[in-house]
Amino acid sequence: MLEKVRNKLSHNKMNGWDWAFVICNTIFMILFCVVTLYPVLNTLAYSLSDGRDAILMGIHLVPRVWSVDAYKQVFKIAGMPRGAYITVMRTIIGSTLALAANALLAFIISRKKFLFRSGLSLFWVITMYASGGLIPGLILMTKLHLTGTFWVYIIPGLVSAFNILVLRTYMDSLPDSYEESAQLDGAGYMTIFLRIISPLCKPVYATVFLFVAVGHWNSWFDAMIYNRMNIKYTTLQYELQKLLNSVMQQTGSADSAGKTGTKSPVTPITVRSAATIATMLPIICLYPFLQRYFVTGLTIGGVKE
Repeated sequence: MLEKVRNKLSHNKMNGWDWAFVICNTIFMILFCVVTLYPVLNTLAYSLSDGRDAILMGIHLVPRVWSVDAYKQVFKIAGMPRGAYITVMRTIIGSTLALAANALLAFIISRKKFLFRSGLSLFWVITMYASGGLIPGLILMTKLHLTGTFWVYIIPGLVSAFNILVLRTYMDSLPDSYEESAQLDGAGYMTIFLRIISPLCKPVYATVFLFVAVGHWNSWFDAMIYNRMNIKYTTLQYELQKLLNSVMQQTGSADSAGKTGTKSPVTPITVRSAATIATMLPIICLYPFLQRYFVTGLTIGGVKE
């Protein structure tokens, strides 16, 4: 028995090249983590810094003078509660409806017996490279009476050619035997989609959902174009963008900061950093729950039967 264990250990023993690879790979991953995390931690440090001290720059990972005035300024925005509510609702509703619509369309064009499969795929690919532009889009939304409503955030982005192609590629990689077995048992296409295909597509569904959710959460331009005069449907990102513009228009120099009588004046760099952290935190909290599906979904098409 000991001889077998000794032989197994000697067989699995790494040579010099293997050790070199492990060391180089470890060093590379550490450097990659540092390069990835440093901007986030640096932004967090600036957001927790005193405004006058932040003007002097040179802050890296830890604030020299701590202050939460920037966060107080961000959360004092009058439209912040309403904007946060609309943003959360558009993210949940928009991502769910977009995933359902894209998944259903991807299932249709992934069926090999569908007559217009190639034509529709080509049509959607063309829309990725050509569009009507901003002004025609605004005119269209006005004619459809979507401006000044909540649904202007949902309907225009309901279908995405990129997401359809990603979902279709994953569905194409599934064995045809699943569908054939279900059809032999009398299942229709809708039953096959809901009971057979969708449970197998959880990884790519999570990936697409995360893509769409991040887009909805970070979007502010559509609120400025379609609902600029309607505070009822303002969004969190648009309110933060207005705050950022107002702060940038103020005198953010050291002289003006010194003239303010407050203990911790707010400056553009601290407000910008606080707004960045406040907006990215929910997505960062959501990502760990979808990570395993996200990684699997990005490897679609890597293995074929």
